[in-house]
Amino acid sequence: MRPILFVTSQLPALAQQRLEALTDVKVIQHASTHPISRPELLEAASTADGLICVLSNKIDAEVVEAAGPQLRVISTISVGYDHIDLDALRRRGGISLGFTPNVLTDATADTTVLLALMAARRVKQALQTVAVGGGGFSLSTGLGSQFTAKTLGIVGLGRIGCATAARLLPFGISRVVYSGSQPRDDRAGPLNAQFVSFEELLRESDLVCICCPLNERTAGIFNRQAFAIMKPTAILVNTARGAIVNQDDLVEALDKGLIAHAALDVTVPEPLPGDHPLVGHPHCTILPHIGSATEETRNAMSNLAIDNALAGIKGQALKAKVDLD
Repeated sequence: MRPILFVTSQLPALAQQRLEALTDVKVIQHASTHPISRPELLEAASTADGLICVLSNKIDAEVVEAAGPQLRVISTISVGYDHIDLDALRRRGGISLGFTPNVLTDATADTTVLLALMAARRVKQALQTVAVGGGGFSLSTGLGSQFTAKTLGIVGLGRIGCATAARLLPFGISRVVYSGSQPRDDRAGPLNAQFVSFEELLRESDLVCICCPLNERTAGIFNRQAFAIMKPTAILVNTARGAIVNQDDLVEALDKGLIAHAALDVTVPEPLPGDHPLVGHPHCTILPHIGSATEETRNAMSNLAIDNALAGIKGQALKAKVDLD
């Protein structure tokens, strides 16, 4: 009897073709772009030998406890895994956790730069003007800003943070600062980036890009106190995780002019309700979590997740494994 590989979502075309061609496992799939229901996810965990999931699937203690003794691997199609209860996996034991680092660096960095430029050049307002038949050349209206001689602050100088800084430097950035749990001289050197405290980064930066993981240390760090330190002309870009930003405090900061603009690819929840104050705010640009949404990247992520799942089912080493020890 072939082991069961359960997949919680439709995959991009090329990866989906590969999945459907697998013969050494029995593939059962929630073949939809709509989220899997909770009962279906719990049922899948009880029968599967391997589980491929996405960020919107909450793999908590209930799911882990519902898993049958045959479940050997959970493979998430994401670089982050804050949607998975690591403590529950440790208590259960015997379940490997795969993830998809490295392959989404370029796409996410591209999106970070896209949002930074949209905010700086007031693209949201420009598009709204065109939509109602307005616009045309003006010397004094619709003016944005540029990055020449500005300071860039990177919160979390990992792969995505480095790739973002490297893309922004040619726009005329004169100084790069970064914050994190510790200095990263190996990564900072090529960027001539300076390690500073979080507070100094907020105080000095004209453009702040959030590129750090969500964890106990970073949850909600962009709050009322943080916004009060930032320049009133500063732009905040978040392509990491929505919960790093306190959204109620962000609304207040934008209303009071504590910062100039926020550009978000991630929110809590996703999607935000249409009547949420950030959605229609003139100083907030929101994209629907498209950071890694390219054909190349999403297929690469999905293929790596398949590789991890198959390896885990066979008792082999995963290509990209989260250390649960």
